Amino acid sequence: MLTPHAVCPPSEPRRTTSTPKTLTALAALASLVTLNVPTPSAQAQTKWDLATAYPAGNFHTVTINEFAAEVDRTTGGKLKITVHPNAALFKAPEIKRAVQTGGAQAGEILLVNFQNEWPIFGADGIPFLADSYEAAMKLYRAQKPMLEKKLAEQGLMLLYSVPWPPQGLYSKRPIDSAADLKGIKWRAYSPATARIGELVGAQPVTIQAAEVSQAFATGVVESMMSSGATGWDTKLHEHVKQYYDLQAWLPKNAVIVNKRAFDALDRPTQDAVLKAAAAAEQRGWDASRRANTDTLDKLKGGGMAILPPSAALKSDMQKVGQTLLNEWLEKAGPEGKQLVDAFRR
Repeated sequence: MLTPHAVCPPSEPRRTTSTPKTLTALAALASLVTLNVPTPSAQAQTKWDLATAYPAGNFHTVTINEFAAEVDRTTGGKLKITVHPNAALFKAPEIKRAVQTGGAQAGEILLVNFQNEWPIFGADGIPFLADSYEAAMKLYRAQKPMLEKKLAEQGLMLLYSVPWPPQGLYSKRPIDSAADLKGIKWRAYSPATARIGELVGAQPVTIQAAEVSQAFATGVVESMMSSGATGWDTKLHEHVKQYYDLQAWLPKNAVIVNKRAFDALDRPTQDAVLKAAAAAEQRGWDASRRANTDTLDKLKGGGMAILPPSAALKSDMQKVGQTLLNEWLEKAGPEGKQLVDAFRR
């Protein structure tokens, strides 16, 4: 029998006292948990690679970098675009396919490079069809809906397009007429430029933009048609002494994006990309105009003669242009006729 003093008193909740050591451990654990939980902004951030074949200082690349910076700013860092210039990620002919397959989310292409794939891509590479900035913009307005439709069929989307300055003729030897081009080693960078070389009796050699300087320095090529911007980028005044300002055509670059990558963005980010692209297009056209004057002045300062074409040379090249237009229209069919008719209205 239990004695009264042996009865157990009612139990009471046990009190615990947190020691400084315990509090420190709990704080450390809380910090560790916080560090391992992504913040909403980190979770939402998307990264794109944008491939281009041109040097960092080229006006096209400068425009692209400004576009990427504006997207970063207006999306609050939700979309980061890393620009890879000078064919560091993919060579020029590889960029379109890389964007289609997701090797890069975005890229810059020279449209005329893909004329064999679809003739409309090469419309702005036809000599003397559109030979001024005003004419080039008119052609672009007629061409743009067709470009957007074709690119969409290929899983791509056009963000914006900017022309190169008008194309002239670089040559290591004086050129008074097309006959002087016979047998010359001719740089080709597109189907149209290769065909021009064939029509004037030159020897076309395919050379990409990043390889132009070395090709002229080593004698692989002696002549080409291109812009003052390309000539300055590649320091051609060190190897070539004549530039004939034919103002033959203004080929366009296009910045494209993988459609799935674009569609994966939320609506506000998509809107920011499109707004930045529209602003980049306007800046790019303005920059192209400035580059046309500035780069020719720089080449002249470097010792290159900037010359007007002779009447015979211009006439000969216009005939070449008409031949190319006729051939292009035959390949392009009704679509090509529709485009040229819309442009000439």
